[in-house]
Amino acid sequence: MYGSVSEKPAPARGNGQRILVVDDESRIAELLSTTLELAGYRVGTAATGGEALDRVGQDRPDLVILDVMLPDLDGFTVCRRLVAADENHPPVLFLTARDSLDSLVTGLGIGGNDYVTKPFRIAEVLARVQALLRTRNRRREESPPAYADLVLDETTRQARRGRRALELTPAEFRLLRYLLVNAGQVLSKEQIGEHLWVADHRRYGDNAIEKLVSRLRHKVDEAGPALIHTRRGFGYWLGGLASG
Repeated sequence: MYGSVSEKPAPARGNGQRILVVDDESRIAELLSTTLELAGYRVGTAATGGEALDRVGQDRPDLVILDVMLPDLDGFTVCRRLVAADENHPPVLFLTARDSLDSLVTGLGIGGNDYVTKPFRIAEVLARVQALLRTRNRRREESPPAYADLVLDETTRQARRGRRALELTPAEFRLLRYLLVNAGQVLSKEQIGEHLWVADHRRYGDNAIEKLVSRLRHKVDEAGPALIHTRRGFGYWLGGLASG
């Protein structure tokens, strides 16, 4: 029997990370979505492999919970296509029946990161999710933050766009690093405020964040194609040229 939402969760909580739940059983998808949202994650759902691939491309989730048995493409095929499409694909947590464990060797060999057997305990799913997200964040932080010709030097606390040195304030440097580490993801003003000012983020309103982003954008994009963009009503993101 599947765990209920009231089951005691693992102590760690999410911080707005995006999770895509892929399962054609609506009650399982609803249970996982509700529990993960209560635990501090933002959750999307898909009922087929094709829909899952579309959602990953559009939403760029931080993690995918993927049922092995789907009505169109099986979970292994979905995982293979995610890996082929993007070397920085999100980690995959497979959901599988106990009598299909032997097939998980294949799934974990093609890019899957972990698995939970059905029927599952909610606490176990939360623990696996937290572990995979910690590993993903640690790998990101170990790599020098960079995108295209924009690079940060953590040792000297300096940034460069091509050959041009960027004179950044400490707050601008922290914001740029946050955008780089999360390149391609839209970050809300609340997320930015919490990251930059932690417990004191409520002292700084949206106007302060808008001004900070504006100053950073001017310095980064002054002499090159724009890398910092606004998604109106949602937040800011760093990536390739805006489509319009």
